[in-house]
Amino acid sequence: MNEARFQSLPWLFALWGLPLLGLVMAYAAYRRRQALARFADSALLPRLTASVSPVRRRWKAILVLLACALLILALARPQWNPKSRTVERQGRDVVFILDVSRSMLCDDLMPNRLERAKLAISDCIDVLEGDRVGLITFAGGAVVTCPLTMYYGFFRMMLNQVDTGSVSRGGTKIGDALRRALDDVFDARERRYKDIVLITDGEDHDSFPVEAAQKAGERGVRLLAVGLGDENEGRPIPVTDARGNRTYLEHNGQRVFSRLDGDTLRAMVNATPGGKYLPVATGAINLDTVYLTLIAEAEKREMESNTIRRYEEKYQIFLAGAILLLLVEMAVSERRRTP
Repeated sequence: MNEARFQSLPWLFALWGLPLLGLVMAYAAYRRRQALARFADSALLPRLTASVSPVRRRWKAILVLLACALLILALARPQWNPKSRTVERQGRDVVFILDVSRSMLCDDLMPNRLERAKLAISDCIDVLEGDRVGLITFAGGAVVTCPLTMYYGFFRMMLNQVDTGSVSRGGTKIGDALRRALDDVFDARERRYKDIVLITDGEDHDSFPVEAAQKAGERGVRLLAVGLGDENEGRPIPVTDARGNRTYLEHNGQRVFSRLDGDTLRAMVNATPGGKYLPVATGAINLDTVYLTLIAEAEKREMESNTIRRYEEKYQIFLAGAILLLLVEMAVSERRRTP
């Protein structure tokens, strides 16, 4: 045994309870003798207890105490014989670019496009396999909401806080969001293992998104575009005032309708090698399936390499000893052996 340790060390404090248990057993024996003394005359006591062996009773109590001690040691998870092993973590860098413009409040996907997109991203995070993920939200500007990280809990927390107020400037500038990912999130020195998952209704306001996609392709970034909304029939954009009254966005007295601009998204993905357009429209957004099909199977790079020491679990020995002692305790009789 080269080196030993207890993985759950706090359980060892329970050993302090064994003397207390011993005192409880001694007190129980004392009360038993008192009860016998009240029940029978002192002259009859030797004849009433002649068949009981005090030595055997003490041994049974000792066996119970030893079994409890071994059980506590087993719960503390003793380990020894450590072995070193190198663990390599591989993955890709995946940046989700999420449209938070007011058009994403359209309810052609229930409850609206934005909430369905957030739910789809969350489902995708559940099946990640060692990739680093980042989040950019955009409307008339682009904000790095979460830099590249492997702490998925932090990413999910930032995602849950996203709403149409995450970007103060109104509008939809897809090109600016892509350029923000290239300049502020991805490592420009690495030209592989990078993906952008763009989720939007595709309506762009003169931000040159196709040119931005071409620039991404030149840097080795693959673009997966998810188009939300009906491409043929537009939907009004709901607006809720301070009193909670719901109306619809208007411009110059005319109601504004939002429609999926699939043509722009198709041109963008065609500008990046391996790009793919996913016209979800008003159907289900299965980003977890998209990840497993298109990203998880793609070439990965080594994220980090760690050497860990793994110990052999030995609690089974102590647990088996505790069970054996309890079986012996049950097999030992309190009665004296008759000649």
